[in-house]
Amino acid sequence: MNTLALNRLLIIAAGALSLILSLFITAADGAIYQQQPIWLALIPLLLLGGWFAMSLLTDLGEQAAPGLARRALNLAVPALFAGLLLALWQLIVTGFGVPQVLLPAPSTIGATFFAQLQTLAQDFAQTWLKAVLAGWLIGCGSGFIVALLIDRSPFLQKGLLPIGNIMSSIPIVGIAPIMVMWFGFDWESKAAVVVVMTFFPMLVNTLAGLHASDHLHLNLLHTYAGNRRQTLWYVQLPAALPFIFNALKLNSTLALIGAIVAEFFGTPIVGMGFRISTEVGRMNMDMVWATILVAALAGSISYGLLALLERKLTFWHPSTRSAG
Repeated sequence: MNTLALNRLLIIAAGALSLILSLFITAADGAIYQQQPIWLALIPLLLLGGWFAMSLLTDLGEQAAPGLARRALNLAVPALFAGLLLALWQLIVTGFGVPQVLLPAPSTIGATFFAQLQTLAQDFAQTWLKAVLAGWLIGCGSGFIVALLIDRSPFLQKGLLPIGNIMSSIPIVGIAPIMVMWFGFDWESKAAVVVVMTFFPMLVNTLAGLHASDHLHLNLLHTYAGNRRQTLWYVQLPAALPFIFNALKLNSTLALIGAIVAEFFGTPIVGMGFRISTEVGRMNMDMVWATILVAALAGSISYGLLALLERKLTFWHPSTRSAG
């Protein structure tokens, strides 16, 4: 018996066994499972079926030639895994009758997302398009510029890097109230929190990238009488690009988290953090999860766009070539 037939047999056997057990449990304690006992049978079937499908797609992706088909198969595996998690979530919440206050079903969250799309769009514009984007650009840009300025100054590096470690250890809840007092309750205070959170990761990563230049390349450019600007442009910055993009991607998620948490400490009646804190007080958890969905989509899309830009600009790097 080959592996494919064995996997199919295991799926059928597990589904039949889970159905028998669910009926037995229903008879023993009907008060718990009397509504939908079939959900208990679908859960192991879904797990085994998803595992079989993902293993099959993974094998096909490894065997496919480089190109569009291979990329599609590689994207199908995480997409199927996400769909499997959502289906399990829906089955467990519906089958066991989990109260909506504890955990709403994905279908309920999706319905709320589309019903409250205008409100969610306003919150997104307030939090991401203003606070996150402005703070991310200022924090990453200033961190990059300062790294270039102190690259040849060891005493400034020794002075700033310990401060960066100290600032990284300060929790957001300690910085946010101070920034609200300094810059007010609007998006500027949230942008200031984002600047503090993103400045030092960019500074540290850029310095590490500038120092990771190949000494052979540096010596070759020195042999051709290359000046400081040419050394920076032709050797150091290309070597630092992977480090810089690591900081950009890390900061894209840190910025969103920082802005949302900062909105808990004072904001106009709009914003993703304001929406979460308000709806939690109302026990309106489906709206809370819909806001979380918007944050997850925004963070994932921004991270993915930066990763695509990184592949375009660092196509020569070994990590990018091996990933392709």
